[in-house]
Amino acid sequence: MLKQVVLAMLVAGSIAEAQDRSQSRSMVVSQTGVVASESVLASQVGARILEQGGNAIDAAIATNAMMGLVAPMNDGIGGDLFAIVYEAKTGKLYGLNASGWAPKGLSADYLIAKGMTTMPMKDIHTVTVPGAVDGWDKLLKRFGRMGFREVLAPAITYADSGFPVGEVVSAYWRDSEAALRADGPTAKTFLPNGRLPLAGEVFRNPELAWSYRQLAQFGRSAFYKGDIARKILATSASHGGTMDGPDLFEFQSEWVDPISTTYHGWTVYELPPNGQGIAALEMLNIMENFPLGTMGQNSVKALHVMIEAKKLAYADMQRYDADPRFTTVPVNGLKSKAFGKGRAQLISLERANCTVAAGAPSVTDNGTTYLSVVDSEGNMVSLIQSNYSTVGFGSGIAVGGAGFVLHNRGGGFTLDKTSPNVLAGRKRPLHTIIPAFMEKGDVRIAFGIMGGWNQAQAHAQFVSNVVDFGLNPQGALDAPRFSKETFGGCDVNFESRISESTRAALAAQGHSIVMRGDYSSTRMGAGQAVMRDYSTKVNSGASDPRKDGAAVSALRKP
Repeated sequence: MLKQVVLAMLVAGSIAEAQDRSQSRSMVVSQTGVVASESVLASQVGARILEQGGNAIDAAIATNAMMGLVAPMNDGIGGDLFAIVYEAKTGKLYGLNASGWAPKGLSADYLIAKGMTTMPMKDIHTVTVPGAVDGWDKLLKRFGRMGFREVLAPAITYADSGFPVGEVVSAYWRDSEAALRADGPTAKTFLPNGRLPLAGEVFRNPELAWSYRQLAQFGRSAFYKGDIARKILATSASHGGTMDGPDLFEFQSEWVDPISTTYHGWTVYELPPNGQGIAALEMLNIMENFPLGTMGQNSVKALHVMIEAKKLAYADMQRYDADPRFTTVPVNGLKSKAFGKGRAQLISLERANCTVAAGAPSVTDNGTTYLSVVDSEGNMVSLIQSNYSTVGFGSGIAVGGAGFVLHNRGGGFTLDKTSPNVLAGRKRPLHTIIPAFMEKGDVRIAFGIMGGWNQAQAHAQFVSNVVDFGLNPQGALDAPRFSKETFGGCDVNFESRISESTRAALAAQGHSIVMRGDYSSTRMGAGQAVMRDYSTKVNSGASDPRKDGAAVSALRKP
């Protein structure tokens, strides 16, 4: 019975809904694999890897490599990576934290001595060791069927021959022009002929093709010990950075166990700190204390509860979340149902709270792209990878001759020595990027929504859209969203598709609403999702209309 109910809710819909609906497009439904990413071209590359005999892990990395080419401001091998893998043959979930650490010589004291009072956001000292390549290596070696040579081949071809720049990507490129012109090697790579590439114009990146060839020939060692490493260190030194050889070649990403909570019968998984996934779980636990399903989607009552739940969960995340190798993070306390219920009791249904303090959980335990893939065997990947700041291409510093920029993930640290997230050598910063996964019965969904501090709150909204309001993954991605970018105050971003009467009622409750466009990728992020019914072996994929991407199905093997 569960299978029929879930399929009716997520896939079928009524004839009337199909003819008169609010979602932007149908899901891609297939008996073969499906790849969902922010670029049609990247999704096609991943689907082709599946057709060539690769599995979901191989396809995810090939897709990610293409994203580093076609959306270089969002992601690339100069950034970090997190992934959740569902392995069909064992029925187990695996988590990978491939976020890099700060150079050993970098600390709060070091920057304070230079006269800094807050952590910079655009500076060589925001550059932590990029973890993406080590993440690719660990994923391929543990789960893949292919190696770097096979999965990077399509991206190498396109980097050499070029690709037409996407519409949304071109807008991000334009917004970053000043940062790109500020650094010679960066301008050389990303402002060909001294100007911005326009939407539809063919862009080539032979330097990135060289880097990918190095990886194809020498593997991860090319990046952390070889010629790419030497270019990274030379670039860092030229800007006065502290990164040295051991910072690179001693780095290893980490296998972690996903953490979870339940939400009205569904189990929702995130990765543990140093990411913000714990905030999504706490937010869901708070929301579960209210009958959102009877309040109505995007109603005054439902939106008010979710916005207030966000404030509470994020206050706790900001207070406690950090690298668990350096501090005790009360993960079990933060994601407990009892703690969520207690925090929910602080929500007034009549008024917005503009000053939210962190709670005291029980201490009982020690710019970005998102893509998801499911293959015909049922392996699933939820993968997110980022340069951090989309505008400005991460740190705004390209590695000379290598075709990619270095991220500014160190901007997630603080110089406040009382914070568990204070900058220290070989420490990982509080991270925004988070992959997610949810399951009930025979149905599993790998999903994620990028966009800085938007992500945990967007995950909770996606889950609510599926569970409380019966939307399929495409409808859940399409639905209007809110996003509160700040931690304090009552300001909140709304997409303009939320009705004027609803906005007026929420403003009367004390919410300070900032209006955005109908589909605001900058403020609300953009996501992808793949779903599989393991009883029928049917796969589905969804792609957010806020970006250039698509879900693409692999062709059946001949």
